[in-house]
Amino acid sequence: MIMDRVAGAPISWGVCEVPGWGHQLEPRRVLAEMAGLGLAATEFGPDGFLPADPGEKAELLRSYGLRAVGGFVPAVLHDPGRDPLPTADAALDGLTAAGAGTLVLAAATGLDGYDERPVLDDAGWSVLLANLGRLTERCAERGVSLALHPHMGTVIEDREEVTRVLEGSEVPLCLDTGHLLAGGTDPVDLVRQAPGRIAHTHLKDVDAGLAARVRGGELPYHEAVRAGLYRPLGRGDVDVAGIVRLLEDAGYDGWYVMEQDTVLTAEPADEGPLADVRAGVEFLRALDTGPGTR
Repeated sequence: MIMDRVAGAPISWGVCEVPGWGHQLEPRRVLAEMAGLGLAATEFGPDGFLPADPGEKAELLRSYGLRAVGGFVPAVLHDPGRDPLPTADAALDGLTAAGAGTLVLAAATGLDGYDERPVLDDAGWSVLLANLGRLTERCAERGVSLALHPHMGTVIEDREEVTRVLEGSEVPLCLDTGHLLAGGTDPVDLVRQAPGRIAHTHLKDVDAGLAARVRGGELPYHEAVRAGLYRPLGRGDVDVAGIVRLLEDAGYDGWYVMEQDTVLTAEPADEGPLADVRAGVEFLRALDTGPGTR
């Protein structure tokens, strides 16, 4: 059974850390709609979405019957002049106070947004891999798992970069099915190749045609998201059902965080993002009752 391990994410309601991303919904609406869908938990969302005080953050989630499973933390890892440990420590304070088990780390570029990114040289890779080791140790000291998130518009986006992380470090991964496919990595192949490296899962579905235009430089990432890059689960080109079955067969017992990144231009007059998230919940519930899940 997987539904007791399915969590929500504020980005499915358009809540994002990128300046100018779009209209940002109030947390009480987002949390109430998550709870109404029967989700068990949520990731934190960006700084400023939930209260900054760790105790207040945890109490707000509890008031909606939601557990905290982790938080998405972008940090610059490749620059020797920027130490990512203070950023991680601040995030860990909130995670441990709320009983959340995973720090989801993205290798940020240092630029705003995800439309541009540098390609690292060997010196940058050396710094990045060393920082991954330091952060893995720091998280373990605090009783939290680290999961590195390959992500469009970061310095770890494409298949070559994912492979370099697998071969050059022991850091666990966040398997984001949408960002991986959009960046050129088949998430099914990755699960088969390295099931033991997957500590956390973000479930997304993707329009492969739009993803190819982003990879080819024809369409900025933000515009692609506005155009529907991410689809409700089961309505895109990712084999979400197959990935879940492979993970379950491999003994994966972590969370499945539903993420359907979206951009809002205004407060929705109707259900807004809720309709697509509900479709994803229904897809997973149907999968949960079928063969191949435990």
